[in-house]
Parts: sequence; C-alpha cells; structure tokens
Amino acid sequence: MSQVRQFKAIPQSLSFLWFLRQMKTALDPRHQLRREAVKILFAESFTHQPTKNNLVDKILSKVKTIDKIVAAAAPTWPVEKLNKIDLAILRLAVHELKYEKTPPKVVIDEAVELAKEFGGENSAPFVNGVLGTIYKNG
Repeated sequence: MSQVRQFKAIPQSLSFLWFLRQMKTALDPRHQLRREAVKILFAESFTHQPTKNNLVDKILSKVKTIDKIVAAAAPTWPVEKLNKIDLAILRLAVHELKYEKTPPKVVIDEAVELAKEFGGENSAPFVNGVLGTIYKNG
C-alpha cells in the first residue's frame, strides 16, 4: 500500500519542480529586469528611447564594443543584418558575460529563454550558438 502512495507522490513532486522552474524564470525579478532591458534595447534599435533603466544605460555605453564581439562570433551575419530582437538579446547577454559577475551558464540559459519568448523559430539556436562561441573564445 505504501508503494502505491509513493508512486502517486512522484508526479506531485515533479509538478512542484516544474512549478519552481517556471517561477525561477517567469517570476524571478532578475528575469523580469532582463525582459524589460530586451524590450528597451529592441525599441532603441528603431528610435531613441527616453525611458531607460540602469542596465540598458550600461549596455548602450558599451554597444560598439559589444557589437564587435557579436560580429566576431557570427562572421557570416553582419550586425546590421541581424534580427533586431536577436541583437537586443545578444547585446544584453554579451554585456552580462563580459562586464557582470553572472555565471556564464545562467547568462546563456536566460538569453535562450528570452529568444524563445521574443524571437523567431531560429532565434534560440542562433543566440545559443553565438553565445557559446563567445564563451568558448573567452
């Protein structure tokens, strides 16, 4: 009888873990800050945005350096030809990889999640590949 109860408890545990995973990404204040930064960076690629946050200001102050890093990691895709949302996600992620103390695996995972949320069907693999190259090359 106790074996049956244990077996029935496993799916509940898994659903709780699934809930925690969703909470980690969707409700995490750091994730929300990244989402907001991507939105502002995307809008900034079309026209100057008067409302920015501290993170976006840091990224924009280093945008030329960040774009050179992206261009080196994706040589077949000129920065000006990249999908604007992919570029916004890459700028955020490269900034975090190079100038913040966020663990690289977290940065890449977050960027891929943002690409899944905001980008096209090829965005997540593209972002993952570019960031993997940047991480590997140091």
